[in-house]
Amino acid sequence: MITCEGLVKIYKSDDLEVVALQGLNLQVREGEMMAIIGNSGSGKSTLLNILGGLDRPSAGSVTVGQWDLLKITDEQLVSYKRDTVGFIWQNNARNLLPYLSALENVEMPMMFSSKLDRAYAKQLLEWVGLKDRMHNKLHQLSGGEQQRVAIAISLSNRPKMLLADEPTGSVDTRTSDMIMEIFRRLNRELGITIVIVTHDLSLAGKVDRVVAIRDGLTSTEFIKRNPNLDDDFEQGGLAQGNVHEEYVVVDRVGRLQIPKTYLTALNITDKASMEFDGERIIISPPKSLEG
Repeated sequence: MITCEGLVKIYKSDDLEVVALQGLNLQVREGEMMAIIGNSGSGKSTLLNILGGLDRPSAGSVTVGQWDLLKITDEQLVSYKRDTVGFIWQNNARNLLPYLSALENVEMPMMFSSKLDRAYAKQLLEWVGLKDRMHNKLHQLSGGEQQRVAIAISLSNRPKMLLADEPTGSVDTRTSDMIMEIFRRLNRELGITIVIVTHDLSLAGKVDRVVAIRDGLTSTEFIKRNPNLDDDFEQGGLAQGNVHEEYVVVDRVGRLQIPKTYLTALNITDKASMEFDGERIIISPPKSLEG
């Protein structure tokens, strides 16, 4: 569904250049539910904006389904955003129109893409647990309910891929669990590909795969050993050592992108010793030089 190779994004302002993505590699399978984690400034939101057609890449390659987002025209970009992508923001003000009811909010995007389908709009609100609240105005809904309206809106154009930017960042733990369960149900029943950007490690046990981004590069990857056995995964995700397997990314010229936390733990700064025993590559602190 998604393939990024050597993806670069540079923002320019006067004489200043900021490299938000510096050769990022990523693959997401169709029908996968995955999370991208990283600290502020790591490049995860930039990646999501590019996948959502809200920003243009500077170099490299990025394809979503049949679309090449580096070469796509402005006219094609409108079709891509209308037919392929659903987007959920952390800030509800970017998702919702406050003077409309929940149902009217879900119906609004339909008027721009095809035709109004009130039955489907109602079905979406039922899917997110708002059957009895669909005629309420936004000020009558809680923050969690508003976020669930936003999820329904993102599905109104029947997208093939759902992108969510910190969807649980402004709600409590109970509502966060409810939102993640809605995502999982939509992923299973509709087969929709879901990419969630977050800094919350506790979400790791609730998705199929987690990719960590540091300094605009994919640095580590965590995958469930058995994605069909959800009962094996507990709150905390990455803290369970027997649940996830970690990978180090190898770039195109053979360099290993090792997490800085590992290097710090071994007191490795600018140099390291490396040995090959026939089966494994062993990296350790530099040995003292004699003579």
